[in-house]
Amino acid sequence: MHSGTMTSSFNDNLVFQRCVIPQCGGTNSLDDTSFCCPKCGGIMDVAYDWDRLPVPKSLKDFEAKWMLRHQPLPFSGVWRFYELLPFAPPSSVLTIGEGQTLLRQSDHVAQYVGVNNGNLFLQYEGMNPSGSFKDNGMTAAFTHAHMTGAKRAACASTGNTSASLAVYCSATGLMRGIVFIGSGKISYGKLAQALDHGALTIQIAGDFDDAMQRVQQIAKKMGIYLVNSINPFRLEGQKTVMYRVLEALRWESPDWIVVPGGNLGNSSSFGKAFIELKQLGLISKVPRLAVINAAGANTFNLLTNMNSVSWNKGEPNKPVMNQFFTEMDTQNRRASTIASAIEINRPVNLVKGLRAIEFCNGVVRETNDQEIMDAKAKVGAGGMGCEPASAASVAGAKKLRAEGVIAPSDRVVCILTAHQMKDSTATVAYHSSDQKTFDEVLGVRGVRRAGFANRAVQVPNSLEDIVKAIEVYA
Repeated sequence: MHSGTMTSSFNDNLVFQRCVIPQCGGTNSLDDTSFCCPKCGGIMDVAYDWDRLPVPKSLKDFEAKWMLRHQPLPFSGVWRFYELLPFAPPSSVLTIGEGQTLLRQSDHVAQYVGVNNGNLFLQYEGMNPSGSFKDNGMTAAFTHAHMTGAKRAACASTGNTSASLAVYCSATGLMRGIVFIGSGKISYGKLAQALDHGALTIQIAGDFDDAMQRVQQIAKKMGIYLVNSINPFRLEGQKTVMYRVLEALRWESPDWIVVPGGNLGNSSSFGKAFIELKQLGLISKVPRLAVINAAGANTFNLLTNMNSVSWNKGEPNKPVMNQFFTEMDTQNRRASTIASAIEINRPVNLVKGLRAIEFCNGVVRETNDQEIMDAKAKVGAGGMGCEPASAASVAGAKKLRAEGVIAPSDRVVCILTAHQMKDSTATVAYHSSDQKTFDEVLGVRGVRRAGFANRAVQVPNSLEDIVKAIEVYA
């Protein structure tokens, strides 16, 4: 952990919060924790006066930080790019060494997706301290919370956010963590992290959307710092996933970034990263962005592809969106997918996600649980395990290739958001030779076959039978 003296004041001239809708123009001070536009009630961005802030002349300038890894900020894969998220004095940054991730070429997955060998890359965020991409954002959110003097931090979670919150609370020792989860909507691997790291875990009757509503009410009522991705400072940290992708590709933009879409925090932060990099003249090419919903939590896909909702230069069709959610409530439609990390029907970053899709000339698709679990098995067979939600990116890339949207020659980066041990139950069920286990865990989610199962071979306890099994199967 690295921390410094509490800042005595905030420089609202250089950094402030601004409404995501440009026509609104609402602003908040840097230290505001409502994360809500005072004019229209919408969500906020962290905004910078780039003309008066020191900005690198080239992304290659960040390579000088590689020689300073003995220092806390350059060691962090988030704060190594401090100049591109300079909302806090360096002395106030809270880091536990997040962002030590890798971009790995995978010809095994490339063949499955249908692109040329050498053209598909997996950005593996499971190497973060809590095992998911959330740590990129949590270090930034906790830094801002520390600046504001917060003593308690809360979130609603399907699992990964709660794990990350709990890790940062316990590692820094500066705040008490409070986690809201829905009934039966969290994997044991993720719940174990929240419990083990000492967070107060509150399970309510309902799903993530219910928990999200309650945690926002509690945060406002009790003055507790909220770290869900409605918090724009969290998204500042998540921008750095794209900086590390560019870094690994020697600062050349790929053709496609493919990312699972749940609350749309990653989609939004990636879009903001490329908007700013283009504005600052640090990239010439903006990659296309593909956001992949699970079919059982497909709000973004339905709104964009079926209801023609778009960013529309900052004027999205709010009546259509409002009608969509009214019908959702009337029909009591609930998200349901094996990809629990993206099992969200009301993405809080919907508007920012629309902006990212427009700026990056992006597309939105959905994949069903069968496609997700098959893609997950292929990722694992290639040596890079991931949780089910992560595999939505690979399943989505395969679908876009089949449609001809992605070309075989395109260079594609699929984001793997979390470690495979986050939901080991689903993994074991997929590969299980026990039909009962498969049916109980996956059958109810719409997975009818394990197309790439690696089932355990059962043999008698005899040397001869074991030798025969190895000769047959290996």
